[in-house]
Amino acid sequence: MMINVLEFFQSLPKRKCQKCGHDITEQADCYINICEKCDHPAR
Repeated sequence: MMINVLEFFQSLPKRKCQKCGHDITEQADCYINICEKCDHPAR
């Protein structure tokens, strides 16, 4: 039995920041490894 495509993608674990471990908000065409806070630290 094959799994529904939507069920497959919904079952994937959330992406995590490689620096701090927080969840990364998915974007349609983005393959980032770190969250915005780690990418642009406060100056």
